[in-house]
Amino acid sequence: MDLILERDGPWCVWCSAPLDASPGALNPPTTEHMVPRIKGGPSWIENELAACRRCNNERGHQTLAGWLQDCRGLGRAPRTDVVIAGLERLQAAITERGGLRRARPYIASQLRRLRRM
Repeated sequence: MDLILERDGPWCVWCSAPLDASPGALNPPTTEHMVPRIKGGPSWIENELAACRRCNNERGHQTLAGWLQDCRGLGRAPRTDVVIAGLERLQAAITERGGLRRARPYIASQLRRLRRM
């Protein structure tokens, strides 16, 4: 988690709430998988973002673009640029490492939708 917070900043990707990774913190970060494992997503750091527990639990397996729209509708401040950068990193990692055929179309479609938002 420390690497993710260093890379993307210590804020929830969905609501921009500050995250605190110290022991006993009130708002600790949770690992948000951009491509859920159920949709073929890998357990790679490139597939992970930091989210608050509330946002991570509420998203469930909803698509990134769909959940981002929902967050906006709820008055939250999603960090679209961080999500797009994360998907681009994941796409590059998959190209380099190969495999993950199930995840590739999902990533491409989510990138298209997010870039139009």
